[in-house]
Amino acid sequence: MARGGPLTVLLVLGLAIKMAIRLVERPLCGPRRPVSPWVTVLVCRGALALLGIRLEVAGRPMRGPGAMVANHSSWLDIFALNALAPIVFVAKSEVADWPGIGHLARATGTLFIRREARGEVAEQALAITGRLTHGETLLFFPEGTSTDGRRVLPFKPALFAGLLAPGLPERLAVQPVTLSWVSPEGEDPRFYGWWGGMEFGSHALSVLASRRAGRVRVTYHAPIRVAGRDRKSLGAEAETAVRSAL
Repeated sequence: MARGGPLTVLLVLGLAIKMAIRLVERPLCGPRRPVSPWVTVLVCRGALALLGIRLEVAGRPMRGPGAMVANHSSWLDIFALNALAPIVFVAKSEVADWPGIGHLARATGTLFIRREARGEVAEQALAITGRLTHGETLLFFPEGTSTDGRRVLPFKPALFAGLLAPGLPERLAVQPVTLSWVSPEGEDPRFYGWWGGMEFGSHALSVLASRRAGRVRVTYHAPIRVAGRDRKSLGAEAETAVRSAL
């Protein structure tokens, strides 16, 4: 209760402020979001502090058009990645229906796609291309699912197709990002991992109730230029970079 109460207040207040800014931002800037994403950054920094998770950073988020790709361990990844730079997540469509998280994801502009719909690859690529054209930095998890945080699954190259469409900036780049979660002292090394059939509620309660602090290290690798590449080579190089820092 000592953590969950303030965390809920922070998330609700942050969401209200963000929506109020969007009421002004939308008619003035259209699909661009020059101010409201920074509210998300501040809220996520506060959320990690309330959860007792120390944030460590290596490297710097890239500037300019493109996308980030990261390994995926938990719902907590959203806080860690949002706390460092304005980004737009690309998530599977099921997330939109999750209690609480789905509402927050929709409010922060998450792009939802149906990853299992092979016939919709072209439409998904078009949606990704549209967001990039508006100057947004996308972030997606090419593993396609979350893990226990101790390994990196093979990257699926399908989502990289949206970065190869004609008409996008020539300097478009992909930046690999590694999330390394370190459990509180005395806990299972997989403490922060949330995967398989694990219930969200019980996992969230265990994180809220942890008496000791844990930490997450976010490593930003050198961006990979997209020009002249194909989706498979992009995916393979990004996967190698992410693995190198886990």
